[in-house]
Amino acid sequence: MKVRIHVSLKPGVLDPQGRAVHHALEGLGFSGVEDVRVGRLIELEVADDTTEGQLEDMCRKLLANTVIENFRIETMETA
Repeated sequence: MKVRIHVSLKPGVLDPQGRAVHHALEGLGFSGVEDVRVGRLIELEVADDTTEGQLEDMCRKLLANTVIENFRIETMETA
């Protein structure tokens, strides 16, 4: 089973990478961008019997720093 883990900074946590992207967009002439937050996407291929609880455990223990980041688990449909 394919799983996507979306990791993003919690609201209120400074995002220097997002600020740099925002500044670069303005420098390239893209106006109207009010804020940029940069996160990451992790794709996993796991056994079909992997539970939601196991996935959450993976996120809490390794994939996300839960002090400053949120995560969202998305299970992909298989063909």
